Amino acid sequence: MSSTPLRLAVIIGSTREGRFGPTAAHWFAGESTAHGDFEVDVIDLAEQPLDAVLRNNPDPAMQPLTDRLDAADAFVIVTPEYNHSYPASLKVLIDWHYTQWQAKPVGFVSYGGLAGGLRSVEHLRPVFAELHAVTVRDTVSFHGAWERFGPDGAALDPAAAAAAKTMLDQIAWWGEALREARARRPYGA
Repeated sequence: MSSTPLRLAVIIGSTREGRFGPTAAHWFAGESTAHGDFEVDVIDLAEQPLDAVLRNNPDPAMQPLTDRLDAADAFVIVTPEYNHSYPASLKVLIDWHYTQWQAKPVGFVSYGGLAGGLRSVEHLRPVFAELHAVTVRDTVSFHGAWERFGPDGAALDPAAAAAAKTMLDQIAWWGEALREARARRPYGA
């Protein structure tokens, strides 16, 4: 393993008022930092100018976000499940970018009711495959998410930390392998 930490972008996919995403994302960012292989950048889509894409003038407004995605070696998407899929804000982010995802690993933290957001992950996997990203097998999922965290934002079930570690180990392996491969030969060259 390299001594240089992987740059992990943890992306909060929901922008709705009253959303649960920041709770799950900040918990996961803490787990990622504690893992030791990552330098973490939390990207909250509620703070990004995604509406510029809809106004057909995205380039200048989106450039800081694009630069953060370019700099990332790996991604974790924190997503709820909306109508058996993922949020429109996440769709805008993903579709507006292309090369930023290529030859990089992607993991998922999902949350929701009984399904725990897993149907959104099912929809995201083929999307990221089309963008030449590598999705890791294991995920972190919170079923009945609102009852799974304490008032301090900590996950109540110790199995959540174990699931996060398993996924982070996979992201670290793929992130290191793909970063070395991109350095030797740029993807698509």
